[in-house]
Amino acid sequence: MVVGSIRSRVTAWFARIYLSRVRKKGLDLGKLPIPEPALMPLKRNGLDPVPELGQMRSSAPVNKLPMPFGINLWLVSGYDEAKAVLSNTKAFSNDFAHLLGTGATNVSQNPGGLGFADPPVHTRLRKLLTPEFTMRRLARLTPGIKAIIEQCLDSMDEAAGPVDLVAEFALPIPSLVICELLGVPYDDRDDFQRLAMARFDLFGGADASFGAISESLEYLLGVVRKQRENPGDGLLGMIIKEHGDEIEDLELAGLADGVLTGGFETTASMLALGALVLLQNEDTFTLIRDDDAAISGFVEEILRYLTVVQVAFPRFAREEIEVAGQKINKGDAVVVSLSGADRDGALGDNLDTVNPHREPTSHLAFGYGVHRCIGAELARMELRAAYPALVRRFPAMRLAKSADELEFRKVSIVYGVDSLPVLLK
Repeated sequence: MVVGSIRSRVTAWFARIYLSRVRKKGLDLGKLPIPEPALMPLKRNGLDPVPELGQMRSSAPVNKLPMPFGINLWLVSGYDEAKAVLSNTKAFSNDFAHLLGTGATNVSQNPGGLGFADPPVHTRLRKLLTPEFTMRRLARLTPGIKAIIEQCLDSMDEAAGPVDLVAEFALPIPSLVICELLGVPYDDRDDFQRLAMARFDLFGGADASFGAISESLEYLLGVVRKQRENPGDGLLGMIIKEHGDEIEDLELAGLADGVLTGGFETTASMLALGALVLLQNEDTFTLIRDDDAAISGFVEEILRYLTVVQVAFPRFAREEIEVAGQKINKGDAVVVSLSGADRDGALGDNLDTVNPHREPTSHLAFGYGVHRCIGAELARMELRAAYPALVRRFPAMRLAKSADELEFRKVSIVYGVDSLPVLLK
């Protein structure tokens, strides 16, 4: 799961598609807007997907979106159809080269990581990471996670007036946890936040997004090279110790970048929006404050309800295939709406409401198939620790402004709120 995107690599995906199609025409990519139909699954109405997404899903779970320049783009919003696409690596490819029309070979071209790799490359890279995300390995982070949360709460407790939960709670917790996981200095946390946020800013233009991607990867390459010289006990150091020359610096930087962007903004958004849900529902607030047994179920329900990563990494059809009666041609692009699928009635009843007593669902908040978020358990650990700690430390906490006045991201891959001012006492 972080700061997991407007904000995510689909931004880069649209930009690269346009880059390859329109540069020959002499157009200014920075001034070229993303088509409105493609933005619909990236919008929300408060905490809910826009009604148009549900209406589209009800009429047809797979729809072709109108796009310029001969681009064929399909949106999958049904739950069963989403699982079918996400699990089918034979028919669908995640390879970043599809975005360029050629191989991406250098750090400025290719963000690397698991999300843009196909088997067998994906299989090899994931095997390197998997041991670091087992519950046994993650358990070593538990004391640190609790300490980080307490430090944030202590700092908030000292504030005289309203506190912004985004700045003081939601952002620093995953930032510090990722620093500890990767084994990089805490002093670098400000750079982590800046780089992770900047790379996903659609309004800055495609050139700005690519510049931030390049800067982030160059920075992480430096971290990897330092770890190569003196491996520590964090994720990067452990992979270097155990696998040495099996992985190149660029590949390892790409994996670190995936951990950063996948585990920072997504978790930060979940912490902020989950806190907002608690603040808007007194019964649920009290339940999480008083009942340890309810915490795990609440976290699963809020993961499903919020599904902050709104769309999955784009897929490209390797061959002609039919999904839900729609013929998708070889080379067509397919985007899966995770937020739409997690509100599909196939998953349960009354899914547009938060029910902390709901039996855990097989939601798609972490994706599905071989590309399912490898950091899912780490994200759960952070959420299960942070929510109850927050409401128990500040049982009188309340919003400092009306929920209608909050500024949510207008168009985003990872949904979030810009600030969440609260009164603590």
